[in-house]
Amino acid sequence: MNYRRCGDSGLLLPEISLGFWHNFGHHDDLPEARQIMRRAFDRGVTHFDLANNYGPPAGSAEENVGRILAEDFACHRDELIITTKAGHDMWVGPYGEWGSRKHLLASLDQSLKRLRLPYVDIFYSHRPDPDTRLEETMSALATAVHSGKALYVGLSKYPLKQLKKAVKILAGMGVRCVVYQPPYSILNRWPEAEGILDYLHDEKIGSVVFSPLAQGMLTPKYLEGIPEGSRAARPEGFLQEEQVAAQQKKLRKLSKLAAKAEMSINHMAINFTLAHKAVTSSIIGARTVAQLDDSLDALEAPKLNSATLKAIDKIAPALKSE
Repeated sequence: MNYRRCGDSGLLLPEISLGFWHNFGHHDDLPEARQIMRRAFDRGVTHFDLANNYGPPAGSAEENVGRILAEDFACHRDELIITTKAGHDMWVGPYGEWGSRKHLLASLDQSLKRLRLPYVDIFYSHRPDPDTRLEETMSALATAVHSGKALYVGLSKYPLKQLKKAVKILAGMGVRCVVYQPPYSILNRWPEAEGILDYLHDEKIGSVVFSPLAQGMLTPKYLEGIPEGSRAARPEGFLQEEQVAAQQKKLRKLSKLAAKAEMSINHMAINFTLAHKAVTSSIIGARTVAQLDDSLDALEAPKLNSATLKAIDKIAPALKSE
């Protein structure tokens, strides 16, 4: 495993990180989750990415990961980067989401309890709040650092104008935003199209991207439809059948391109995200140890050459979000 510096901070992250958005909730197989985490760590994955609402149900991924951390990783805490986020819908009532100090700091306390940890390494504002001043949201992140409950803070999914303002506000509070987390894949290139990745590179802020496989669309499984048991076939998932159907023409072209480059479509997709100069790490998910190993094996595939990158641009150009 290679490690990349997160912007100009002292933080080093593995090129591939393990995320718990799916597959680690109470609906999933806890013994398999344990083996996935152990295997990831054995292969050099030191960065585990969470959020308060990951599951399902919300909070259950943190509970399961907290149990595994306590039982299997207690002696390795200083070798791990554990992150969580707050901002999406988490609990019923007026304080259960968005970017108020009330929500963010209460959520962080809840996350630490579920994770059985005294602090997290990175605490993110998971999304911008259209109705709360940025100063209030950023003050909560600064409090998380000054209280010792987070070592670093980051932002996720903020549009460029708000991102720039938020970074300046944090700096004025004596806290540096060291990392930004957007979705980024061959099929979802808006951070690139809108100049966010270039801004991060210029400002020396790290970028940890999620969904490099577009929730599994950039794998062989969806080339001919929706297989039984897949994420798109699960009623509680975020990936819908119509999303897959809309992309299948592109997926088949990308699969042929990957074969021409002597790699699988999923390896090409992961390496595409890592090819951008602003990207520090790419977060993958896994339902099984075999899936995890396959994704990590992408690092052993050939690097994407300029001809392949140009062909990707032709099939799936970088477009701004609608």
